[in-house]
Amino acid sequence: MALSESAERLRLAIYRELAATGRIPAAADMPRDLGVADADLQGDLAELADARHLVLRDGEVEMAHPFATRSFGFSVMGPETLWWGGCAWDAFAIPHLVPGASEVLVATTCPACGTAHAWVVTNQSPPEGEQVAHFLVPVHDIWPDAAHACENQLIFCSEECVTDWLGRTGNARGYVMSLMTLWRLARGWYEGRLDSPYDRRDPGSAAAYFREAGLRGPFWGIDD
Repeated sequence: MALSESAERLRLAIYRELAATGRIPAAADMPRDLGVADADLQGDLAELADARHLVLRDGEVEMAHPFATRSFGFSVMGPETLWWGGCAWDAFAIPHLVPGASEVLVATTCPACGTAHAWVVTNQSPPEGEQVAHFLVPVHDIWPDAAHACENQLIFCSEECVTDWLGRTGNARGYVMSLMTLWRLARGWYEGRLDSPYDRRDPGSAAAYFREAGLRGPFWGIDD
């Protein structure tokens, strides 16, 4: 979906500010702090949310994937900047996207047992570790509640911890992957997002990308 010129300017300003500092101003302060048009701001934010470039909460930016403006359980520490990663997928994507942050420290805790985990994640190779990522929500159901989907893209100590957490929460099993597969999924998903113009992948190209990352099945919109 093509964006209006003012919405694209706002999108780029938000993403570049988050990439550079890990933070963005409140919506009311964006015209002053980001140099965007005041008259079009609310309409542009709504346009970006409708086009799935942003997640809004109470009129404020909650997520601009792979960045978040609150904790979703993942911190990403670069050489000079600390980010909230919106989920396991997004946290692993940041070193592939942000210039000057090709190596970051991603930290989280296992949702089942509370064990702390941290990995040095680079844009060159996946981190070592026997932990697994569990995604609860199939890709075709991520929107319109992308925040809920991201809150449930988590990393666990093991499949046993996944099973314990599912039993405790009453959720059905989603998709479990290794850290290597998670890294492959994150590697190029947001390529170009800090440039303009940026076009989101259509379903066909997204499915091809998922296949290349080693993902299969209807959870990913792929009929084997």
